[in-house]
Amino acid sequence: MIYDIPELAMTADVTSQEHAYQRLRHAILVGAIPTGATLTMRGLADKLGIGLTPIREALRRLNSEAAIQMQDNRRMLVPVMTSGRFDDLIATRIALETHAARRALPYVSDILIAALRSIDAQMDTALTAKDYDALTVLNQAFHSQLYCANPDQTSMSLVESVWLQLGPFQREVITALGTFYVVDRHKEILTALETRDAAALVIAIQKDIEDGVGSAGKDAIASRGKTKTKMP
Repeated sequence: MIYDIPELAMTADVTSQEHAYQRLRHAILVGAIPTGATLTMRGLADKLGIGLTPIREALRRLNSEAAIQMQDNRRMLVPVMTSGRFDDLIATRIALETHAARRALPYVSDILIAALRSIDAQMDTALTAKDYDALTVLNQAFHSQLYCANPDQTSMSLVESVWLQLGPFQREVITALGTFYVVDRHKEILTALETRDAAALVIAIQKDIEDGVGSAGKDAIASRGKTKTKMP
């Protein structure tokens, strides 16, 4: 089965190989390709209207980022989230992102805070409209702009890898529970940035992760388990 893969604008300086990678990566990141999905190179090539070589390279890169798993029969699988893997990814997110936020704080300007506040307002609008693709992209923009305030940061590639692995499951959570955020902690993050309070910033980042996809994800996994054990 070939899933809907959102379009991405292709600029003149981007190769077809890079565009295929970016488009498939984005589709996984926002959950357009769900957990448990099986993909084939031929099916993806037909869907994107390109040759097998760019698809093969894109899938190789996504496999190296743990976004997909290569199967023995040359099919690719978007991994189903397990409780143990989910707990580890959430713990990794907290460790990486609290570190990145703390390191970025000395470089945060009032201009950046205003930009982050604008993104947060756009997120509120997207949440009301139930535009979950936009909400996912905006949430990542909020965090990445903060972390990248540090000109010497080295952790964003690791953070993005965790986001990529959580993307399909996050959409599964939204579909199963009809929720994205249990508690919106971005206002607390913004307050900590304005007061330059490192301790409060770390707590707000941790709570943002725990009360967002962390809490909802645990509920979704628990609900899945109950469904499987339900008697006919």
